[in-house]
Amino acid sequence: DAERFLHDGGFDASKRYFLTAANARDTIVVIDTKTGKLVKKIKEGVGATPHPGRGANFMHPKFGPVWSTSHLGDDSIALIGTDPKGHPDSAWKVVESIDGHGGGSLFIKTHPKSTNLWVDAPLNSDEEVYQSVSVFDVNNLDKGPEIIPVAKWAGLNEGAKRVVQGEYNKAGTEVWFSVWSGKAQESAIVVVDDKTRKLKKVIKDKRLVTPTGKFN
Repeated sequence: DAERFLHDGGFDASKRYFLTAANARDTIVVIDTKTGKLVKKIKEGVGATPHPGRGANFMHPKFGPVWSTSHLGDDSIALIGTDPKGHPDSAWKVVESIDGHGGGSLFIKTHPKSTNLWVDAPLNSDEEVYQSVSVFDVNNLDKGPEIIPVAKWAGLNEGAKRVVQGEYNKAGTEVWFSVWSGKAQESAIVVVDDKTRKLKKVIKDKRLVTPTGKFN
């Protein structure tokens, strides 16, 4: 009943609804985990090849609770309303689409204690794009993103240095980004201060070979 083929996704803020991407169909599927039923297939407003990771939940100033996804196929970020009781007019549709700094995105992140929304673009074809990330203020999305040169901060030599999968520490004060290079080249993890958006620490080790996910 859902869609082919479901790839990745995550829960809304209430932890009741699971939103998952059918990448090749440019569709987000909503499942009610309490009833086990399909709620909605969202196509209108979804960009090309959505790839949310787990997606990112935050409180939109106008539309209430939203879940967001970035895209592999374009630079858009789709915000989907997730509160059918409190904001029924916004529920299960794209309420806003904003522009990131490039397509080829794999992960989008925020934290309940943060007002930042971080978006990577590691599969973009432009070196300047895939070596950086964009960060939005969720309370002022119209301002647009600040571009953060994470790969430059890593101080690596040879390699693609693709920046991927920002993950928060438990406290929500730091965002840890992986900087991908080839197996025979040096990679790194770059720790960014979430409040100041400045470099906090670069972690390098011969055991860090193309690091990706980071989990508390």
